Amino acid sequence: MFEKELTAQAPARPAVQRRGMERRRAILDAAEKLLGEQGYEAATLKAVGERAGIPIASMYHYFSDRHQVDAELLRRHLQAVEELLVTALENSEPRALRDVVDVVIDPMRDYFRTHRGCVELWFAGRNEIVSDLVREFDAAQADRLWRLLVERGLLSADTPQRVLRLAFEVGNRLFDIAYRQSPTGDDVTIDEARRMVTAYLETYAA
Repeated sequence: MFEKELTAQAPARPAVQRRGMERRRAILDAAEKLLGEQGYEAATLKAVGERAGIPIASMYHYFSDRHQVDAELLRRHLQAVEELLVTALENSEPRALRDVVDVVIDPMRDYFRTHRGCVELWFAGRNEIVSDLVREFDAAQADRLWRLLVERGLLSADTPQRVLRLAFEVGNRLFDIAYRQSPTGDDVTIDEARRMVTAYLETYAA
């Protein structure tokens, strides 16, 4: 008899889990819209809950504070940007370091232009979790690019990995300036980022 009762109740848990996942997704989607439309300060946990149609008391069942929302949303963006970069590098045949810089900068520029919420999180440095996520992402992409450039003979084999990490750091700071100057990213500043990063990397050319 007890086995029959347990079997009858079993489907309820997957339904609860599915509803929980749907609500988390709704919260993240609402946060993304608020960030893009009104900026970081407007995307409070209360405002996000109102946009998602979820009472503030219920919001805490899914995220303990808005920093967790920020971090989870940024993780979604980081995954998307990484996929773009990997695809762009795999499909390219760069003949010079300038070509490689373009292959990295162009997809990131285009992604930021169509995902304003990502810009609000990426460059704002509003909390330690978000800042750590960006640093870890840049370090991982820099190391991947270092291996690729050495393998393709565009960088000297003895080039330290920190060279690429510094290049990403410089690019990140200049992108920050570009998107503070214009919601779509100031093209002149982005082009200066290309020149500075390319010139630096060329000092280590094979």
